[in-house]
Amino acid sequence: MEVVTTGLTIGLPAHILVKLCKGKSVTTTPEARRLVDKLWAYCNVLRDDGVGVIEYTEQLTYLLFLKMAHERATRRLNPQNIVPDKYSWQRLLDAEGTDLEVEYTTILVGLAQEPGTLGTIFRKAQNRIQDPAKLKRIIVDLIDRENWSASGTDIKGDAYEELLSKGASDKGSGAGQYFTPRDLIRAIVDVVDPKPADTVVDPACGTGGFLLVAHEHASDGAEHLTPTQREHLRDQFVSGFELVDGTARLAAMNLLLHGIGMPDGNSLINVRDALITDPGQRWSVVLSNPPFGRKSSLTMVGADGREAREDLEIERQDFAVTTGNKQLNFLQHIMTILDINGRAAVVLPDNVLFEGGAGEVLRRKLLADFDLHTMLRLPTGIFYAQGVKANVLFFDKKPASELPWTKKFWVYDLRTNKHFTLKQTPLRRQHLEEFVESYLIGKDRDERTETERWKSFAYDDLMARDKVNFDMTWLRDDSLEAADNLPAPEIIAREIVEDLTAALAEFEAVAAALENVVPEYQVPLAGLLPDRSR
Repeated sequence: MEVVTTGLTIGLPAHILVKLCKGKSVTTTPEARRLVDKLWAYCNVLRDDGVGVIEYTEQLTYLLFLKMAHERATRRLNPQNIVPDKYSWQRLLDAEGTDLEVEYTTILVGLAQEPGTLGTIFRKAQNRIQDPAKLKRIIVDLIDRENWSASGTDIKGDAYEELLSKGASDKGSGAGQYFTPRDLIRAIVDVVDPKPADTVVDPACGTGGFLLVAHEHASDGAEHLTPTQREHLRDQFVSGFELVDGTARLAAMNLLLHGIGMPDGNSLINVRDALITDPGQRWSVVLSNPPFGRKSSLTMVGADGREAREDLEIERQDFAVTTGNKQLNFLQHIMTILDINGRAAVVLPDNVLFEGGAGEVLRRKLLADFDLHTMLRLPTGIFYAQGVKANVLFFDKKPASELPWTKKFWVYDLRTNKHFTLKQTPLRRQHLEEFVESYLIGKDRDERTETERWKSFAYDDLMARDKVNFDMTWLRDDSLEAADNLPAPEIIAREIVEDLTAALAEFEAVAAALENVVPEYQVPLAGLLPDRSR
């Protein structure tokens, strides 16, 4: 069997070829696990030098790309030069000591100026490994000894995903905010059901989880596609936007290692703030988990060194309301970029469901101009960011109409009497199976039937609710009825921490607003607060 490596041809990705040859999906976990264990072991060595998990993964990203480019340039059949010779992998192999540091830095700076995928991956790249001996060991022992192009997209892609997951679970890195549980993503993608002809975008893509799973889902059965359709699946099917340079490079490399995009082609990840402007382009599918945090703000430092934070209100002609609420602005942005008859699934915090003012305006607009047909109430304890109570809204964009498009709003409650933690009782795909089955993928939604956790609400009933809020609950919380039904102590403790964290975030937002509006109150208020330095 010929192994088709990352983006080499218009042919099928390796994981699809494996399915064709074997007739089923093959588990590549052992080999991927070997690579992860090998790479992760050295991360612990570098911690003593102040190199964090995400910084280490960034360095691996640079070196992996250079090694794979070297393998492509030196292969016997159809060699291809992706990077200029002056930035080649061989130069790193030949250099020693201080010269290695200089050579590595020169390569990073040089490739950052290149266009397309190259420029995205190496944008603002820096060498964080200051010990030449340790850098040499990573280059020679960890990277050079593996034939990354021959390993197939499943193995190297899964290994890279596992590294990103480890980085997300590292509390000190702060990377958890960019990571959505993969089992949740898979359930969301399964019900949205993207097809090979679709175009999928995530305006806050993080490390690319939604894009990867959507591509994998649409690739199922790709043996029946034409070469043109396969090329679309590889080069135009997914697009992502990411504000943070480091996260964008991880997303770009993640896609590349999974056979999506071309190393010498246009970048599928746009490094910029998606909220600034309407991109003009429209997509048939939008999948996203926008960053948590209610306010978009700008921190300014005055001449006296004091910091002042100013909330940013996004003003766009295509937005129905002007607000500084980040989640509401992402929701408005998604409503704009979704094509007519397109499908969207968006993870949003509870405040979007019941907040008045701008929130109410947007909920009314969703009900009238879109078919807002489904909501999944998520349990707590599934995100690395603490204090998060979130939901997934599913809606379709419709043409202009005098009558509201939403007829029934279906809600699945996966929160009441459900208790999850990140490590001991994590959310798995099977926990979402009843929701996926109730969704009736590809069928008329009129065929849906209610269950204990699955209820529908008519349009008129929604409009009659206070502020048109979507904060629906109907199940009785068992823990309130009898002490015997209480969750385990560690789960109760985690839920208390999450509630307190969410409350503190709200207080922080209020305090920041007061500092901006009435600065003369800062001194008296400070005198009333306890001195925590004692």
